[in-house]
Amino acid sequence: MSLVVQKYGGSSVADAASVKRVADRIALYAKAGHQVVVVVSAMGDTTDELIDLAEQVTATPPPRELDMLLTAGERISMAVLSMALNDLGVDARAYTGSQAGVITDEVHGKAHILKVTPGRIQDALDGGSVAIVAGFQGVSHTTKDITTLGRGGSDTTAVALAAALEADVCEIYSDVDGVFTADPRIVPAARRVPYISCEEMLELAANGAKILMGRSVEYARRHGVPLHVRSSFSGRIGTLVTDQADRLVPVDPDLTIPAAEVVHLDAGRPSKEDIVHSNREEGLEAPIISGVAHDSSEGKITVVEVPDIPGKAALLFDVVASSGANIDMIVQNSSTVDDTVAISLTLPEADAPAALAAIERARETIGYREVRYDDQIGKVSVVGAGMKSSPGVSATLFRCLGEAGINIDMISTSEIRISVVTDVHRLDDAVRVIHSAFGMDADQTEAVVYGGTGR
Repeated sequence: MSLVVQKYGGSSVADAASVKRVADRIALYAKAGHQVVVVVSAMGDTTDELIDLAEQVTATPPPRELDMLLTAGERISMAVLSMALNDLGVDARAYTGSQAGVITDEVHGKAHILKVTPGRIQDALDGGSVAIVAGFQGVSHTTKDITTLGRGGSDTTAVALAAALEADVCEIYSDVDGVFTADPRIVPAARRVPYISCEEMLELAANGAKILMGRSVEYARRHGVPLHVRSSFSGRIGTLVTDQADRLVPVDPDLTIPAAEVVHLDAGRPSKEDIVHSNREEGLEAPIISGVAHDSSEGKITVVEVPDIPGKAALLFDVVASSGANIDMIVQNSSTVDDTVAISLTLPEADAPAALAAIERARETIGYREVRYDDQIGKVSVVGAGMKSSPGVSATLFRCLGEAGINIDMISTSEIRISVVTDVHRLDDAVRVIHSAFGMDADQTEAVVYGGTGR
């Protein structure tokens, strides 16, 4: 029998009926003899509602108290799911993040996991119980305060526990049937990706794909944890995310597709070869492009007439870094006749106010003339390991956007990614145009967003 860690997103446990459905699925694993650890997010929109509540009380809630409030959502989920499992005759015990041994730094709102000491979880498993853990939270190793891990923190909790427990697989359940070549809410013809490397998944996550969070994928890659992305609303096979080919499919086939769910599959239980080759002909190389990601949550800062002398650009970026902003793309134009340059950078909209204020305070030191901010931008990225050995990808990308009348503002590249910034109002059009241009449209609809959020 195998040890499996499962994570269920907010849409999967949105209400009592959903919690019971998830409990039925977990019970299949437990009654088949597998050891199961479950990580849960807050029910539905609970976290957003708690944030709204805090903001109604004060415009600036203290970070420590906000973390204390927000972790209540996951504690509710873990308790009611444990109750549902016990009602099915499956012994289950609920644990907070701190009780599960998730130790973090002292940063509130976006803490990083330092180590996991899952003694109580292991004891529960050894005693034949299912362990239910509240995701998104831990405890500081210095202050002993409750902390939260930031957006997508439940994914990271699940992967960290899987690594600490040496689990056979970490299953990430949401309301879509795996990773798709684009957001199925924008591109109905998106294809399911049966297998994807950690490197490609990291690029997709970093550039807007919300099905998995980048921190969890990086943690999985570092510790060799195979990820299995599935929907809690169906029994379809989903997507496997791993760099280890010999761990593509868990050793026990019932771990991949519980027997009671096979009737819901479009086809029979797939083999490793089915998964790897299901969307390409036998013997051909992997597709050039694995997927198209997009992000409408960034803004662009342009600093005009920065003196073109050594050290000024470095000073600008030191100032931005000191504000805590996370810079994404950077473009600097060539020096003008008056020996100045314009430097543009993109960053999350939430980081923009602090960055703009820091740049303004350093106006005299940097010596620029003007700073501009544009929040009406969107980023679209094409990702694929096959790009490294395939000429013409850039030409295809720019040609299809040009033919659609979509203007490009900024460009950034890596070995397996090309990203462009455009007007946010044309972002969805850009995603669809690029998806079609690279031949990724499916002949029939493969994607279903069961819960409506993609998480």
